[in-house]
Amino acid sequence: MGRLAGKHALITGGTSGIGFQTAREFLSEGATVAITGRSPERLEEAARRLGGQVLTLVSDAADVPAQAALAARLEKEWPRLDVLMTNAADVTHLPIEEWTEEAFDRLVATNLKAPFFLVKALLGLFSQQASVILVGSVSAFVGHQNAAVYGAAKAGLLSFSRGLTYELKDRGVRVNGLSPGPTRTDVFAPLGPERQAAVYEELRRTVPLHRIGTPTELAKAAVYLASDESAYTAGTVLRVDGGIGELAY
Repeated sequence: MGRLAGKHALITGGTSGIGFQTAREFLSEGATVAITGRSPERLEEAARRLGGQVLTLVSDAADVPAQAALAARLEKEWPRLDVLMTNAADVTHLPIEEWTEEAFDRLVATNLKAPFFLVKALLGLFSQQASVILVGSVSAFVGHQNAAVYGAAKAGLLSFSRGLTYELKDRGVRVNGLSPGPTRTDVFAPLGPERQAAVYEELRRTVPLHRIGTPTELAKAAVYLASDESAYTAGTVLRVDGGIGELAY
């Protein structure tokens, strides 16, 4: 029997990268899984790659009112929700001179505001032993190029692991953060192979363990936080970042 057997798990932003790999790991551990994404085509492709065993839900993670609609749809499909992983993110990095208010608001809506209101909308569906996993970033802990807005939003999100754990403790819902360091996903694919390789090499040099992380490593950490093995883990942040969030580089 898998570590997540019998559990119902929702992963936002599940069509690629860490979200997709987490869906794969959750399925292999026996969970019933739903994933969200903005593109019906990408959701369909993700479901195909996952063996067609997932519930796909079209949802824009930056649309705050849409989070209630997402929760309502899930209530019609499932009897309860045991795991929520808020993985969808806006990873825009810009120097301060190039930020517009519109871009700022969209990033904060995606990375901070919408996850909060999704949790709120799902309160009636959470089981008594539910686990909420908020995917942050090492950018919440260290300053680096063009990441001021992104890092601030992720720091706010990870702060919810404490505040929401306190608010939801009487419901039996525990909330934890998962903080990745540089991870090899397709986020830099639009740069082209040569530039992407250069970016990864630059990032590798900043990591104390001298390598980039993999989505599988983050997914396996998410399995721990989703499973009953972490039943006494609440209000904290699990850093899977090669040491970059704690050590000077």
